[in-house]
Amino acid sequence: MATELAREDLHASVSDPASASMNFLNEVSARFPDAVSLAAGRPHEGFHSTDDLDRYLRTYLAHLEGLGLDADQRRRQLLQYGRTNGHLGVLIARTLLLDEGIEVPAQAVMVTTGAQEAMVVALRGLCAGPGDVVLAVEPCYVGFTGAARLLGIEVVPVPETADGLDPEAVLAVARAVRAGGRRPRALYLVPNFANPSGVSMPVPARRRLLEVAAEADLLLLEDDPYGLFGLDEEPRPTLKALDTGQRVIHIGSFAKSFFPGVRIGFLVADQAVTDAQGRRTLLAEELSTVKSLLTVNTSPVAQALVGGFLVESGCNLRTAVKEKTEFYRRNLRTLLAALERSFADEPRVRWNAPAGGFFAVVEVPMTADENLLEISGRDYGVLWTPMSFFHAGDGGRRALRLSCSALEPDRIEEGVRRLARLVRERADTPDPAGPGRAAVAADPAAPAGSRDPG
Repeated sequence: MATELAREDLHASVSDPASASMNFLNEVSARFPDAVSLAAGRPHEGFHSTDDLDRYLRTYLAHLEGLGLDADQRRRQLLQYGRTNGHLGVLIARTLLLDEGIEVPAQAVMVTTGAQEAMVVALRGLCAGPGDVVLAVEPCYVGFTGAARLLGIEVVPVPETADGLDPEAVLAVARAVRAGGRRPRALYLVPNFANPSGVSMPVPARRRLLEVAAEADLLLLEDDPYGLFGLDEEPRPTLKALDTGQRVIHIGSFAKSFFPGVRIGFLVADQAVTDAQGRRTLLAEELSTVKSLLTVNTSPVAQALVGGFLVESGCNLRTAVKEKTEFYRRNLRTLLAALERSFADEPRVRWNAPAGGFFAVVEVPMTADENLLEISGRDYGVLWTPMSFFHAGDGGRRALRLSCSALEPDRIEEGVRRLARLVRERADTPDPAGPGRAAVAADPAAPAGSRDPG
């Protein structure tokens, strides 16, 4: 008889609701390939071709030769197992200095297999005991909450407002966790154009958050995949750039600035670690043991591709990605304008107006769940992401996330037109009291329509 396993005997992460929801989204996309997908947050595919791969490899090999590595050393660096924390530390540190004003030693940089691995490594390294928990902005990127669930680490949500995280709310939650006998180790957030909400934190709030982190003895896990793609040139310093007390572990990725298939991310952990004998190391070096047990090391060939890209750009990504930035700016403006045209006469529909990034959130007068998404793909030819996927509880049930990154502008406009028809035909019967705009506005975390920025 063939072996049969009981699902309840498998780890909870196997049946994790968030992971199951994302699998469902992928399945819906596969079933309705002709639908306009405003769900996928992937980058546009037109910026690179496979012909670029050879060029980037050759650029990086020439760079290694310029550093004095002979042919055997160059071959070994690309074709053998490599240093656990990778060999791009110098180039990444230089890029962070030029682009963000972040000054850290190369030894503080760990090159990871995507930003997802950086999250797992940081979580596993920081949470040492059963009472250790992490705080996270809510709504939250499911990759982070999923990683925590995989590791058996509790995530305590801190609700996001229309202006991003409120530092005083972070302080209150951290104190409540400690009062309950647990230790809050870190707070995860995306300060720039967050996924899923698109919200950015004002600079004064960022500075206050750093103060709160010191008061509450928290580390900040700053994830910054979208920071290069603002609608304007307004300075938005990363938390790490403002960090004078080494409270921030910075997580980055080349998925958006380069391309996702390279699967290269990194974390910057320059915090000092002291052992019982008084020896001092950097946190990134200590975390290398965790990474070595996960992936041994990050693909040297993939690192070489990113290395060639960085060398070619002079380690200045803001200049290198100007074409991409303009594309994503145009797409976000197209999305917001299309929402304005399609829902100008529907006061029960509200949306936020992010200052950059890939996403906007729309509140709708019906439950935006998996059932409605199925109907939307099948009968209306448009896909989106339920915001409930990004909440631990019952939040986001009447809201959806739209992504504008992967499509051409005409497809974005068509997708919004189809969404408008879905809303008109499937909306709940209006409340005689006329809840609409007033009910939405009563929620401090509710997005504001572009015609009513709130």
